Amino acid sequence: MEIGNYSPQASFESKWKLEIPPKEGYMLAPKRAKYRKQFRNNIKGLSRSRTSLVFGSWGLKSLELGWITARQIEAARRAMTHYTKRGGRIWIRVFPDKPVTKKPSETRMGSGKGDVDHYVAVVKPGTIIFEMGAVTNETANEAMRLASHKLPIKTLIISK
Repeated sequence: MEIGNYSPQASFESKWKLEIPPKEGYMLAPKRAKYRKQFRNNIKGLSRSRTSLVFGSWGLKSLELGWITARQIEAARRAMTHYTKRGGRIWIRVFPDKPVTKKPSETRMGSGKGDVDHYVAVVKPGTIIFEMGAVTNETANEAMRLASHKLPIKTLIISK
């Protein structure tokens, strides 16, 4: 049934079709969180999860503990993707889900905690950060080496 220029089917499609714009500055961040701000917490000990290769044949394993920001993860991913010329497959095994707050510069002490500035992934020694598959050994080693220079912690390239 069509009344003039109105078509119920066309109206439904245009109303519910979701057009997702391309994201140029895409960075990892949680879609939503139960609480906006978190304590810093003490990071101690070795990693108990994400300690072995699951998806790929090569991996980048952390040797130190620390925080890796979403920007650093994205920079390392871009370095690997650029070197492999978008060949092979890359898996990111860490996710930045911890919010880090920052108070504006030249602000006096007090008046509460600052606003959320960025997100970090807490990485302990032994955590696999990236995995790579479907590329040659030399390509994987060089791509992982380039990615490791973008990260603030010491890492080790491992293989199955």
